[in-house]
Amino acid sequence: MKYIILFLIVATFSSCKTPEARQPESVQSGSFYKESAERNKKLNERERKRIEKFMTQNPEYDYIASESGFWYRYHTKVEIDTITPGFGDIVTFNYNVRDLNGNVIYTEEEIGNQTYAMDQQEIFTGLREGLKLLKPTESATFLFPSQKAYGYYGDKNKIGTNIPLMVKVNVNTITQNQ
Repeated sequence: MKYIILFLIVATFSSCKTPEARQPESVQSGSFYKESAERNKKLNERERKRIEKFMTQNPEYDYIASESGFWYRYHTKVEIDTITPGFGDIVTFNYNVRDLNGNVIYTEEEIGNQTYAMDQQEIFTGLREGLKLLKPTESATFLFPSQKAYGYYGDKNKIGTNIPLMVKVNVNTITQNQ
């Protein structure tokens, strides 16, 4: 009986052995990330040059470089001191989207009037940052490099991979969040 109990104890403890961790088969050198970063730098530089060429070819417009990495010009500018949207403010606006050759991608009619809770809803980065610069009744055209627009994935409809965009925005109203 002693031997049976001893056998059961030994069998129980030897079967509870935890599996050993698998060793990696290869070690990542980080070269994929370095190559990806290098490709993105080259893409950003090509797009910046393309946008600068567009602005040079249209000297009648005075484009302003934003701190966020895009350019814009006003169609209608409000000179009096008034509000720009802050977190949670409701902005109503309309816009259209073109490529840098001026080809229409989306018209204002296709998109319709938009209502956006600032920084609380999904909207592409450049448009969100651009709206923060505008006051009620102002209108501006923005030149967004692809990383500020729809980037690598596009919009899965009419905007393809890595397409810089020209977006004309009209802000109708801004309702401040109380």
